[in-house]
Amino acid sequence: MSAKSIVVLISGSGSNLQALLDHFADQPDVARISAVFSNKADAYGLERAAKAGVPSHVLSHRDYADRLSFDQAMMAQIDQYQPDLVILAGFMRILTPEFTRHYAGRLLNIHPSLLPKYKGLDTHQRALAAGDSEHGCSVHFVTEELDGGPVIIQARTAVAAQDDADSLAHKVHALEHRIYPLAAQWFVEGRLQLANNCAVLNGAVLPVCGSSFPPAP
Repeated sequence: MSAKSIVVLISGSGSNLQALLDHFADQPDVARISAVFSNKADAYGLERAAKAGVPSHVLSHRDYADRLSFDQAMMAQIDQYQPDLVILAGFMRILTPEFTRHYAGRLLNIHPSLLPKYKGLDTHQRALAAGDSEHGCSVHFVTEELDGGPVIIQARTAVAAQDDADSLAHKVHALEHRIYPLAAQWFVEGRLQLANNCAVLNGAVLPVCGSSFPPAP
């Protein structure tokens, strides 16, 4: 079986991209990061891609008349790499239904909250404002509903009395770097699928709240 092709979309520092690059570096027969795309030319993640020898491309959404024309241009370039999996790693764009349908079942995102809580932005501050005792992150399949696709896996951390939005973000980033490569690994091994709008792992439908991290052996 040939190695799976993974394309990663970024807008910023690319720390999750780095976690994925590191994870798959010693598995060339299983999967490879084929390309990295960014909508921002100054995204540090592009340097990470260059250091890893991965082709990168910049498409500024400002160069296109509307969201759909930008997404169509992205799809045309992404598809040159024949991706088995497309990963959103801090890609700060709301995707059109045309894009999400085109990659349905092979498009993943990580969101910094315990979905379905706190879809959208400012998740850490919102968790603090609500007085939550725990916070975390969720990997999910991407559908047309923003941050609403079936959850695959979640990781949790306690919210300490002294935490602020920055310290919570630091905790959650560390968790993201552990569970995102894990979900990608499951997918490229054929263990994870999207079926009937449910995330299915090893033939079993995952609960709506996702799996806990670390997973059971």
